[in-house]
Amino acid sequence: MATTMKLIGKQTLGSSAADVTFSSIPDTYTDLLVVISARTDRSGFYSDFLRVDFNGSSANQSTRWLLGTGSGTSSSTLSITVGADATGATATASTFGISELYIPNYAGSTNKSSSLTAVTENNATGSDIYAIANLWSSTAAITSLKFYSNNSATLQIGSSFFLYGITKA
Repeated sequence: MATTMKLIGKQTLGSSAADVTFSSIPDTYTDLLVVISARTDRSGFYSDFLRVDFNGSSANQSTRWLLGTGSGTSSSTLSITVGADATGATATASTFGISELYIPNYAGSTNKSSSLTAVTENNATGSDIYAIANLWSSTAAITSLKFYSNNSATLQIGSSFFLYGITKA
């Protein structure tokens, strides 16, 4: 049997919102993939991390990220789970950060790891690319995902979130 991917949820904002949530995620797939195109109203920055809380919990989260800017690299750790990178208010108008969050074995009984690749840009001054590894230290199956700005910014109109269930052979 081949690997299959099925769209199980999508949200495109018609008005600004504090967060986007997918709930009642079925446990019938092996992995989840979330594809995100997002922008926030975070002022003074062209990039804004979007956190993701699994099952409504912001506890027991950790992240290790690597950033490439075209002129250098940096890395750091955080005590959150990064679910996406959105463009902020100072980015070029009508540009959106693009992210892919992959969550293997989301319904299993072990701690939940996830990986994120994300790109944001500001045509006038630069762009960023992130490679991020996340860990949620919980053995609970993931049944909901909540995305929101790490900086209390608001998600903007046109931000889109697509949730796919992946079945591996």
